[in-house]
Amino acid sequence: MSDLPEPHHPGRETGQGLSSPGRPWSLLPAAPSPRSLGLVLLLSCLALALPACARRSYPPQPYLAFVASAGSHSVAAVNLESFRVVASIPVAPQPEQLAVRPGSREVYVTAASGHLEVIGFPDLRVIRTLRVGRGARDLRFSRDGRQAYVLDPGEGQIVFLDGEASKVLARVSVGAPLSSLALTPDGKTLVAASSHTSRIFFVSVEARKVLGAVEVGKEPGPMVITADGSKVLVADTGEEKISSADIATRRILSHIEIGAKPTALILKPDGGELFVLCAQASTFAIVDPYRDNVSQTITTGREPGAAVSRRDSSVLYIANSGDGSITTFDVQNRLVVASTHTGAQPRALALTPDERFLVAVDSAASSLAILRTDRPALVTTIPVGTRPVDVVVPDWLK
Repeated sequence: MSDLPEPHHPGRETGQGLSSPGRPWSLLPAAPSPRSLGLVLLLSCLALALPACARRSYPPQPYLAFVASAGSHSVAAVNLESFRVVASIPVAPQPEQLAVRPGSREVYVTAASGHLEVIGFPDLRVIRTLRVGRGARDLRFSRDGRQAYVLDPGEGQIVFLDGEASKVLARVSVGAPLSSLALTPDGKTLVAASSHTSRIFFVSVEARKVLGAVEVGKEPGPMVITADGSKVLVADTGEEKISSADIATRRILSHIEIGAKPTALILKPDGGELFVLCAQASTFAIVDPYRDNVSQTITTGREPGAAVSRRDSSVLYIANSGDGSITTFDVQNRLVVASTHTGAQPRALALTPDERFLVAVDSAASSLAILRTDRPALVTTIPVGTRPVDVVVPDWLK
């Protein structure tokens, strides 16, 4: 542990006072003028203020990770400066997903039990609870956070919510069980996948009605929508391909063969490439989302299940649940630059707002692993609740 970075503690910075190195005392005026005294006082105030400004800007405050644990029905708040759990918050049974509501200091928790709960900061407790239905999955927010959408999967419904009040506004039924949800960047169209019927449904946000449906591949699951909002790409988890559909015309554009069954889709922040994780093959494919073709297939650790990209799209981090490792992939040079062992079964990943740390929940070890990103290395692991399944690190400075 001697190689580990010392946690940052605000207030330990050592500033240097004003000085005049090398200047002989004999040259200083014996009786400073009022103007000189004023200048010295001004510079002294600035010297005292600058360290305080630095402390306010780095690291981002609050520096917290929220971890949902399905086994213990709780959400842990982990301080990433002190590396300790500062709160363990009881939530509804079987929490599955965490999401930060834009424009707020609220973390939403969806649960398989059909509940949606809101954790407030700095309270670090549940401040609102809503029963969505028989289930609650795949929460999505409008850009301003005023509206939210969530699946009641067994009922085949998309539930429209008031994001600020966490109350149900409407329900739109598609007539089939639902597996995943996506929202176009302009916030006008929802796309819902039904693994049972091998179809995706297009729903108008404004009219709150189904616009149409199209058949894709077997067992459609995770989806992403291109940055320009023109098409949706869906992982056909029951076969070795992904499907591409035009959103405006609601027509299939292509079926892209990737050589293995897809399990997760990650679109680069710049929108230029799509990464398709294939757990069974222990590979991921790089797809051009506009030309609908595979440019390369790369071997990673065993059973990759989740990934996250740096904001500048330069590095992709992949959680490999089969061998307990995190793969660091250099996107530009197409190279795996590191494989870091973190535990038993990493399942979900998140980067801190300053991208100094990568955090990974380990569902088998019931812990949160913290890695440094300047040179991939494990810093520490922290026990959280039983069987953690998701993690978010809010960027509340936005």
